[in-house]
Amino acid sequence: MELNLPPMSETSCVSGEAFLEDERVVSLLVRPEGGEQIVRYDLRESELAGWEYEGRLACRWTQLYTPRRQNENPERNMKLTAESIFLTLADPAAEISADETRLVQFLALMLERKRALRPKGLNAAGTHTVYEHAGTKQRYEVPVGELSPEFFMAVQEQLSVLVGGTGGGGAAASAE
Repeated sequence: MELNLPPMSETSCVSGEAFLEDERVVSLLVRPEGGEQIVRYDLRESELAGWEYEGRLACRWTQLYTPRRQNENPERNMKLTAESIFLTLADPAAEISADETRLVQFLALMLERKRALRPKGLNAAGTHTVYEHAGTKQRYEVPVGELSPEFFMAVQEQLSVLVGGTGGGGAAASAE
């Protein structure tokens, strides 16, 4: 699965004002009604109340804003893959909603199969599976979940928003 999306904006989509370093920024991936392309919205956490978007929400996360470095290659960052979605959503500094937890669990399974993540067991409380990213050696904790048909159907609906599917049951049946 590959999506071409812009990197985090340097300005809020609501006010147009530039983000400040270490400011909390909410990012949303939305598929507009009848639209082919996923749209990314970045706004201050304080601007979220009362702000509305049109379309289906694929996922949402909160992170601290860090300005781009001068020598950073923005073209390289434009390609958003399953691995980069996982790394963004599972980042310990990002806050993730309950809905995205399923997506993170699914992406972890997929990346484990591709050997991009290595399972390292459970955390001390036994509530999260600890994964180590093969490239960076950074560890990520993913909530333990039940892999039921309902789980895969819910993930399929989230993924269909990202890749433009119909949300039917075909992929869920093949995932089981």
